[in-house]
Amino acid sequence: MIRWCPWLWGFLWRAYGRPKTLNWLRRTLLSQAYGTVGAAVAACTPAMIVAFHPMTAEPAVQVRDRRALLPAVPVVTVITDLITAHLAWRDAAVDRVIVPSAAIAGRCARDGMPDERYVQIGLPVGAEFCQPPLTGPERRALKRSLGLRGRFLVVLTGGGEGSGGLYRRTAAILRRVDGVDVAVICGRNRPLRRRLNRLAARADGRLTVHGFVGNMADWLRCADIVVGKAGPGTIAEATCCAAPLVLTSFVPGQEEGNAEFIVEAGAGIYAPRPRGLATQIERLRDDQAALAAMRAASARVGRPSAAADIATILAEAAAGPAGPGRHGDPQSRALTYSTT
Repeated sequence: MIRWCPWLWGFLWRAYGRPKTLNWLRRTLLSQAYGTVGAAVAACTPAMIVAFHPMTAEPAVQVRDRRALLPAVPVVTVITDLITAHLAWRDAAVDRVIVPSAAIAGRCARDGMPDERYVQIGLPVGAEFCQPPLTGPERRALKRSLGLRGRFLVVLTGGGEGSGGLYRRTAAILRRVDGVDVAVICGRNRPLRRRLNRLAARADGRLTVHGFVGNMADWLRCADIVVGKAGPGTIAEATCCAAPLVLTSFVPGQEEGNAEFIVEAGAGIYAPRPRGLATQIERLRDDQAALAAMRAASARVGRPSAAADIATILAEAAAGPAGPGRHGDPQSRALTYSTT
């Protein structure tokens, strides 16, 4: 739906963003989630339940409350959208909500959520994205280690689905911007990868094409510009790598506000049309001062300590006043439940 029919995703996101329709969705289409979460809780006897998906927090609370053996198990929500948080993230009666931005913290306050119930930290990313930013020579060396020529590098990514019109944008950059190398990370979008491989055969070595990669941090750390849709994961990882961003699209509803946030911070620009994208890349290639300012702003936006800070909060909450294993099981542990 996100790849081929984003307007429908946006419609459903808004339609189920009201209490009555959200409750209906939970009672019907999502009712199976309650059984799934309940089985996981019963199997693990957890010290804590952590929800990383908006539709699992409320089932976790219901399961916790219905099981007399686990009356004190805390439930924590970690919101992984950046600026716009669906009602499902915020309305469950969890014990703590960890939010990634001031915008969502403000939304929680307007909902009437007590101050002590939510805490603003940031979006968690893997440790490999959280190393100090590279210097110019270090970026060139890393490019060569990836099999590139060390020239100005534009990295395009569309998340796991390879969405965001990557083919048209890649073709526009190759056609209109000289003196740059282009790398495209296609994720699981195999048709896109096949089309781009055919384009790469005609691109005189300027284009490299990849599916899922295990070294995404390397690509972001050495990129001169990262191009992609305004997904929270891409933004969080790129800013931790101090990469300048050119955002081209966003998923309606869920990702609205992300591009505006990055532009206002000075960490990137919004260029939704392929021709405008190529023009902006050409401008930035020739304006090193503007590019350096965007890189510095991107580093300021990044929250490389977020994952460790969230882990600390979860560990303290799981231990509780009685310390670890307060449910009589010394192997009691936090249960992380996510839908991907």
